[in-house]
Amino acid sequence: MSRREALLRHSYIVTKLRNKPSSKEEIIDYLNKKFELDGYKLTISDRTFLRDKNDIESLYGIEIKCNEKGKNIYSIDDDDSNKSNKLLDVFNNLFLLNLREDLSNYIHLEPIRPKGTENLFGLLHAIKNKQRIQFDYEKFLDNTLLDKLVEPYCLKEFKNRWYLIGKDVNDNYIKTFALDRIKGGLEFSKINFNIPASFDIKKMFEYSFGIYTNQDQEPEEVVLSFKPDKGLYIKSLPLHETQEIIVDDDKEFRIKLKIHTTYDFVMELLSHGSNVKVLQPVSLAELLKADYERAWKQY
Repeated sequence: MSRREALLRHSYIVTKLRNKPSSKEEIIDYLNKKFELDGYKLTISDRTFLRDKNDIESLYGIEIKCNEKGKNIYSIDDDDSNKSNKLLDVFNNLFLLNLREDLSNYIHLEPIRPKGTENLFGLLHAIKNKQRIQFDYEKFLDNTLLDKLVEPYCLKEFKNRWYLIGKDVNDNYIKTFALDRIKGGLEFSKINFNIPASFDIKKMFEYSFGIYTNQDQEPEEVVLSFKPDKGLYIKSLPLHETQEIIVDDDKEFRIKLKIHTTYDFVMELLSHGSNVKVLQPVSLAELLKADYERAWKQY
């Protein structure tokens, strides 16, 4: 079966079990009916269901539990993390992108689709099986192609772009590779590797806004003041998980963050223009002020 159908099955299984615990027979019957409605002439077997169950747990971190007594009822705890839900949403969105033509009359999607997603499943396979991969990687500034041999650790998504986190075997540094700059596909090595016990993806990006990290320095306390109407947006979609509301009234919306003030975070603040004012630290305020002055001089 195609990757498209696998994504669809995963979504249907999770939806079914979140609504109601069910037996394997009930799940398979549900899948067969849904696929019939979707226009697929497929029959889901016991083997396919068990493979999907394992894939859902390994890909999305969503554990499907089975009561071994009685009728073997499968269920998903409501305590699944937001991260697992978000990951499944991401893959559902990729499924929608692959069906772009079929849904054009019903869903308006961005005309520019993310690049590099054709390698997602190959990368997931390499990550799960701890296989080295080789690929040509295009430098950002001069389009030079570099031959990369990488031990893939994990994938990261940020602002509708995908990135691979892994160790560059050539210099033994852990790096971030943009999937849209991987050219010519992937070559899978027969050489396996072990992820170092010291590697922790959560800790690596704990105080990062996007893909840039600065683990050599301590995160800074950043205080931002937004106009009240802009505050409604920032409240509904926080800038960072450390976001703490200090003031929320008809005059201002003020928050505090603990974050590394990296390039991508500065770019995010600049995108808010006059709707935001940096109150702390002074160094960040001066950095934005200088950038605004340079922009002003261009007009």
